[in-house]
Amino acid sequence: MEITLLGTGAPEGLPRPDCPCASCATATGDEARAATALLVDGAVLLDLTPGPAFAAARAGRSIAGVRQVLLSHPHDGPAVEFPAGLPAPVRVPDGRELSVISGHRVRAVALDAPGTGYEVTGPEGERLLYLPPGTAPAGLNGPAGGPGSGPYDMVLLDVLGRPDALARLRGAGVVTATTDVLGVHVDHDVPPGPELHRRLATAGARAVPDGTTLVVGDYHAVPDLPRRTLVLGGARSGKSVEAERRLESFPDVLYVATGGTREGDADWAARVALHRDRRPGSWRTAETCDLVPLLAADGPPLLIDCLALWLTDAMDSAGAWSDETWEGGGREALAARVAELVAAVRATRRTVVAVSNEVGSGIVPATPSGRRFRDELGRLNVLLGGQCEQVVLVVAGQALPLR
Repeated sequence: MEITLLGTGAPEGLPRPDCPCASCATATGDEARAATALLVDGAVLLDLTPGPAFAAARAGRSIAGVRQVLLSHPHDGPAVEFPAGLPAPVRVPDGRELSVISGHRVRAVALDAPGTGYEVTGPEGERLLYLPPGTAPAGLNGPAGGPGSGPYDMVLLDVLGRPDALARLRGAGVVTATTDVLGVHVDHDVPPGPELHRRLATAGARAVPDGTTLVVGDYHAVPDLPRRTLVLGGARSGKSVEAERRLESFPDVLYVATGGTREGDADWAARVALHRDRRPGSWRTAETCDLVPLLAADGPPLLIDCLALWLTDAMDSAGAWSDETWEGGGREALAARVAELVAAVRATRRTVVAVSNEVGSGIVPATPSGRRFRDELGRLNVLLGGQCEQVVLVVAGQALPLR
């Protein structure tokens, strides 16, 4: 089964008409996108983009052979053309199945927001799922295609707008490591170009230019997800948001909070509440600094926030704040604790995203204990960074890949 993406943008397209934002200003060339529309084997057209006949012609395709035109959502963007000679566009009721004369089978999928998703099965059995913007499948308790249908070969959805939709599909077992996930309905909420593709890649997805033709079932282009990622940044740099974004399209994440609670500290309570409110409802939380058993166990991805607070606890345990204790065995005790953590990160089979502070570029602390903490955190970051497939530095909310 072959698909051609006549458009890959949000209903209003990218850039949006008359929008002065930076994302729209830089959405040029291959990063300019018409409203999403999908041509399947030249026979089935999912949604309409402005000028579909010309869009198909630019891609070296024709819509003259289209036997079914299906709409997934109200088209509230620029006016779309209903090409003469094609079947009238329709929305299919949820759960209904259609058999197209071309040999394709189409099933309408119920969603949690207005619109209709479509599951398309090709003549050779390949399966794709297409979801409209801002939606996720409703009532997924198992494979969306029914018992025994297995994972989809390709899924096209609003990855950046509804990462939880991808998480639901993964949780239901219909999106796996072999599923080609395409981000469509791309809007101006994320800068185009490298940043758009980087964010999609962290979710195991990708975007392609308008006019691209793909073969459903090809595996070679699926992004590889790193097992271990270290996210560094200064205070209020956006490092925690970046770490959370990397896992928000995955179900059953375990958020490991190393800070614990601080009785009577209203500011700390507000910070904790802010982090908690940002997390998807399906995530679980563990408040602990005992990271080694978690890294050694099997289970869902871990988000560890943060290593600076873990180090604070480790230095407390080693008595490292006291010069006398530090020189009398505290240094060795802390080094052993750090080595144990580094070895656990190296050996883990879980997906791990760890957050740490970058404190080496600021003011030199006035006290010996403060300088000791800064130095030990720098060493910890170096050691853990050496064990991670990806290391990212976040500055002013912008993620800069270091590895």
